[in-house]
Amino acid sequence: MVVVGASLAGLRAVEGARRAGFDGPITLVGAEPHLPYDRPPLSKAFLDGATEPDAPPLRTEQVLRSELGVELVLGAAATGLDTAAHTVLVGELAFPYTALVIATGSRARSLPGTDGLRGVHTLRTVDDARRIRAAMDAGGRVVVVGAGFIGSEVASAARRRGLPVTVVELLATPLVHAVGELVGQACANLHRRAGTDLRCGVGVASVSSDGVGDGVGLASVSGDGGDGGGCAVRRVVLTDGTVLPADLVVVGAGARPVTGWLDGSGLTVDDGVVCDERLCAGVPGVYAAGDVARWHHPVFGRHLRVEHWTNAAEQGLAAGRNAADPASATPYAAAPYFWSDWYGHRIQLVGLPAPDEVRVVDGDPDGDYLVALYRDGERLSGAITINGPAEVMRYRKLILRGASWRDGLDLAASRRAARLAATA
Repeated sequence: MVVVGASLAGLRAVEGARRAGFDGPITLVGAEPHLPYDRPPLSKAFLDGATEPDAPPLRTEQVLRSELGVELVLGAAATGLDTAAHTVLVGELAFPYTALVIATGSRARSLPGTDGLRGVHTLRTVDDARRIRAAMDAGGRVVVVGAGFIGSEVASAARRRGLPVTVVELLATPLVHAVGELVGQACANLHRRAGTDLRCGVGVASVSSDGVGDGVGLASVSGDGGDGGGCAVRRVVLTDGTVLPADLVVVGAGARPVTGWLDGSGLTVDDGVVCDERLCAGVPGVYAAGDVARWHHPVFGRHLRVEHWTNAAEQGLAAGRNAADPASATPYAAAPYFWSDWYGHRIQLVGLPAPDEVRVVDGDPDGDYLVALYRDGERLSGAITINGPAEVMRYRKLILRGASWRDGLDLAASRRAARLAATA
């Protein structure tokens, strides 16, 4: 077996294969030089100084090599896949496989034209997080481009340090496509109550340094990028003409699945590797998991690509198990689950936000506690909470069994009554 992607999903695929009884050799290929590590802390405690600037591996090298029997090929990205010859290409090397799990994840979108501008960063890897943390240690003015979950966590970390933060969001309401207008406004309120300057409905016209001038369009400057030489960012000019002083710019504009290395492989790639409900990529022996997989969900009846930690962990296990024993392969039907920490508040989302209806069933969009449900036709499709950790998993169970909208409202009514009785 070959697993491409030394990620959480890749590690879980290895473990899933071993649990399924696969006793052959497993090669784990990773583009980063690091052992598989946990990513969620990188945008949370790692940035605000609460933890050491390190990313402890999910498994030690000894466990990977001795207990899981893994051959590690790290610091080298896969460059091609030959499904006819059953080989994964890594530069000049070719690794044969009888079973393959693709877990290459996604890559953060950057701001065009800023590659050589020091102080402009995306956040995806531990090395990205180290650079951003060092910039925050130095202090200064922070501009975050994008009010999604990652950008908002970066803003939260900077505010906990007491740094001035401006978040620039092209949409009129943050996360409106992900959570809907009503909950998006509640998220906007969290920013503003924490003292973050949230600018919505405006884009970035240029990013420049003192040596570049105000510029026209997005900046394009020479330099080596990263924290090395080159010009340092000093200002962000918005499309409405506003000039924002900036010492650190973090771009949180989403991510793209890492699929370029699959060109010519014969796999169907459309916003990720397209898979069936068993995570098979349409070619015998080839499976996918994590951010890179777009699979047919048997409960929701549509293809999904989910960029959440829980999905990577659970889907990786399923892909590894199915790849190891395809005759016994089972559908992957988990309900997506995600959490995010902003300014001391925990946001948790389960299932799928749906456009038919979003209803606040407990709490207040202007307050610190909220429970909202999503309706897709006559079924309950999703739930989101702010500071409601005891609630969200109850709805996950309902969603997984295909509960109706009425079932969701009935549960909400009983839970709200119990909460009010407990606080009376």
